[in-house]
Amino acid sequence: MARCDVVVLGAGIVGVSVALHLQAHGLSVVLMDHAAPGEGTSFGNAGVIEGSALLPVGFPQDPVTLLSHAMKQTSESNYHLADLPALAPWLWDYFLHSSPQALAATARDLRPLLSRARAEHHALAAPAGVMDLLTPSGWMKLYRTETAFAATAAERALADELKVAYSVLDAAGAIALEPFLKPCFERAIHWHDCDNCSDPGGLVKAYAALFEARGGVFLHGDALSLRRTGTGWRAETAEGPVDAEEAVVALGPWSVELLEQLGVKVPLVAKRGYHVHLAPENGLTLGRAVVDVAGGYALQSTRYGIRLTTGVEIAARDAPATPVQVERDIPMARELLPLGAVREAEPWLGRRPALPDSKPIIGPAPGIGGLHLALGHGHWGLTLGPVTGLLLAQMMTGNTPFTDPKPFSARRFL
Repeated sequence: MARCDVVVLGAGIVGVSVALHLQAHGLSVVLMDHAAPGEGTSFGNAGVIEGSALLPVGFPQDPVTLLSHAMKQTSESNYHLADLPALAPWLWDYFLHSSPQALAATARDLRPLLSRARAEHHALAAPAGVMDLLTPSGWMKLYRTETAFAATAAERALADELKVAYSVLDAAGAIALEPFLKPCFERAIHWHDCDNCSDPGGLVKAYAALFEARGGVFLHGDALSLRRTGTGWRAETAEGPVDAEEAVVALGPWSVELLEQLGVKVPLVAKRGYHVHLAPENGLTLGRAVVDVAGGYALQSTRYGIRLTTGVEIAARDAPATPVQVERDIPMARELLPLGAVREAEPWLGRRPALPDSKPIIGPAPGIGGLHLALGHGHWGLTLGPVTGLLLAQMMTGNTPFTDPKPFSARRFL
């Protein structure tokens, strides 16, 4: 039997980061997952650590835009009609939290986390020996029409207010940064505060290796085995039971079943997304992530090729894959860059853990002593993993949090 101060359930970027920060605060930690670190949602993201991120991906508000999504006329989104009744309450709440005023308020709440995100990654990547996986070159959003660019006025005004650095470029300016781009767009915004990651899954594995090198223990086990034992917690692993004083749930979209079992309800769903890798042609290299706003997809240079990551699919977490967005996005991507064959037989399907107000839960589980939550990071899991670990560790050890944790409390959903 293993005994520790804290058992952390979930070895994605959030769980691994929480484990490292608790360890740095002097606690003994067991990290537990059914799979190896970095092989779930953390593996399949767009590989962007977005210190300059501002507005979350919101539910369309404009009736014309909403109709185009409903009619499946855009590759930005897809949905499974059969799953909509079960997801309807969450979608309505998401819609209410997607007004321009609500999104701006969310951006202000998230700014203390996002502004510190890159520094906290560097604090882990340097001792883990993987700074070479990060390139501090910013990221770029492309707008195919002047009308699409004009729609960013509110976002740019918010960036000015919050002192988030960016540059507005014409097509020639964007091509000067990325010479392989073809001029099928009118404008671009280069967001400066960003690291591009060439291997997100490898980054998480390196952080997990650092955790173990510093004396932490990683064990394979089923998170649903977690149960109360007097004042503490017990979880079953392949190596035997683990007893801990406290537990952290960082299971991403798989947190729901465990929390319901423990009597905690959070409005967490999976915003699904896909990726494929395409072979670069004609000597293509990308110095930074590129987002084609018209298609809602991102392109990133990785060790596997040019990764194309889609927008959102609304469906049950474990519903069959329907990668129609990939099929629509690839021709659009080939209009932008010299891209060759797809390297996978099937697109990779990931599940982003999402809450309706687009903010994570970081802090204690309501009404259950010794249970803590770090989940619901949506599109920014890779970005916010390390800074989430710092904030939660400060809260759990009685240290002064570097920012007010109230906007991330689970109690906002009670």
